[in-house]
Amino acid sequence: MRFPTPLVPATLIRRYKRFLADIVLADGREVTAHCPNPGAMLGLAEPGARIWVEPNDDPKKKLGYGWRLVELPGGHMAGIDAGAPNRIVAEALGAGGIPALAGYGTIRPEQRYGTNSRIDFLLSEPGRPDAYVEVKNVHLRRDGDWAEFPDCVTARGAKHLAELSRIAAAGGRAVMLYLVQRTDCGRFRLAPDLDPAYAAAFDAARAAGVEMLCHGTRITAEGVWLDRALPVDPGPQAAAAAARRARGS
Repeated sequence: MRFPTPLVPATLIRRYKRFLADIVLADGREVTAHCPNPGAMLGLAEPGARIWVEPNDDPKKKLGYGWRLVELPGGHMAGIDAGAPNRIVAEALGAGGIPALAGYGTIRPEQRYGTNSRIDFLLSEPGRPDAYVEVKNVHLRRDGDWAEFPDCVTARGAKHLAELSRIAAAGGRAVMLYLVQRTDCGRFRLAPDLDPAYAAAFDAARAAGVEMLCHGTRITAEGVWLDRALPVDPGPQAAAAAARRARGS
C-alpha cells in the first residue's frame, strides 16, 4: 500500500480526543493533524516523537494533515492508521501474497454475515469452502519482540471472534488475521491483562477451529506492505494440549 501523497516529517506535541494530534512541522509551524486511530496507542503517542504525516489540500477535509507513521528506536517504524490493514491485506490477497489464503479466485470485501456483522473478506473458489477472513490491526509491543493484541478493551473484537467460531463450528473456514503494523516484532501473542474477555473469546474461537494467522509489515515513508508470517503464541490451553499429545495421553 503506497501512500498517494508523499509524507513529510513532523514532531508530535500531543494526541488528544482520540482523533486529533497537535504537531510541529519541519518549518516550525504548529498545526493539528487527524489521527486515524481510536485505540489506546500505548507507546506510540509520546510527546516529542518524530512522526510522518500526509498533507492534503482537499477542501472537504477539516484538517490539512493526516498522521500515518511514528519512528521507533533502532530505525524501526510503526503505522498508526487503523484503517490501513484492510487495504494492505486486500492488496496482498489480490497478488496471492498470503500463502495460507492463496488459491481463491473471488475476493469480496465487507460481506454481511452472522448477527448484524460484516466480514472483512469473503474468499470463494469452486470446489473449496468459502473462507471468512477477519483482519485486526496490531501495534502494541511491551516485552521483547512480542506484538500484542488488543491494546484496550474491544467488545467488538470479541463479537467478531464469536461470529467466526460459529462459522467454524458449522464446518466452514474461519480465519482471524492479525496484521502487525510495526517492524520491531517477530512473534505475536494476546494481552489478556488489557482485555480478559477478548483473551477468553480467542481461546474459545481457536478451540472451535478458527485459524489464527499473523503477518508482519514492511514500513517506509513511501508505504506499508505485508511481510512475512509471524508465529502465534499457542497460549496455555493449546500448549497443555500439545504436552498431552507428546506424552501420548
